[in-house]
Amino acid sequence: MARSQNKYANFEELRERAVALRRAGYSLRQIRDELGVHNKGTLQRLVEGEPPPEWTKRPRAKDDLRERARELRLEGRTYNQIQAELGCSKSSVSLWVRDLPTPERQRPSTTQARRGVRRAMENRIAAQQELTNSARTEVGAVTQRELFLVGVGLYWSEGAKAKPGSSRRVIFVNSDPTMIAVFLAWLDLLGVEPQHRRFSVNIHESADIPGAEAYWAEQVGIPVHGLLKTSLKKHNPKTNRTNTGDSYHGCLRVAVLQSADLHRRIEGWWSGIVLGSSPSSGKV
Repeated sequence: MARSQNKYANFEELRERAVALRRAGYSLRQIRDELGVHNKGTLQRLVEGEPPPEWTKRPRAKDDLRERARELRLEGRTYNQIQAELGCSKSSVSLWVRDLPTPERQRPSTTQARRGVRRAMENRIAAQQELTNSARTEVGAVTQRELFLVGVGLYWSEGAKAKPGSSRRVIFVNSDPTMIAVFLAWLDLLGVEPQHRRFSVNIHESADIPGAEAYWAEQVGIPVHGLLKTSLKKHNPKTNRTNTGDSYHGCLRVAVLQSADLHRRIEGWWSGIVLGSSPSSGKV
């Protein structure tokens, strides 16, 4: 009995000290350290009825900030938009407006959608052009041997071929002026004189024939009357052609006179490239 009364007296003494510390502005942790009471339940009973000091209270968001967040949500704003406007955390915004209905997702107008598509296309074109420009710098100056090998491959993929046992002149036909330019540079490398070259235009009869002739004559540096007779392809109304418009100039046919032997050499050069690049050759 005496032990119980002593324990009760000790609790009341601790409570008086705890209350005094609480009123002096101590936090629960500070009271715990001061009195050496580490039982959470006991510590709370010691200060029961005593409000915590103001400095320990967790600050609450301003009511006007919360109300503004709710107004913005009702206007259809997203969490990110509300956060950006009010300068508060996204978690606070979520807490304040979580009972409000989720706004419907606004669809962009037709004009905005078109602008977005155009902007995306412009960005894609710019990225593609950057990649092309970067690849162009990787090539650098082309040596004579490299031009020689490129020309052989170019002709063997695009030029006229001879049937076994027959003779064929060197004839190259293409609609790409850059490929024509590389082919002519290759002929220069091989020592084919300009007077041994003949040019003519191949084009649909419905196209701008005089315009095409002037275009190709300028590309190869000869007068229009220096071209051979233009070869016309008959127009078929049932054919859905894509090579139309101002950019269509048909094809240029480049023929080399007295070039049967050159054609045979090209065939041999290509065979050498094939053999030289095979795995058994040990070359790459």
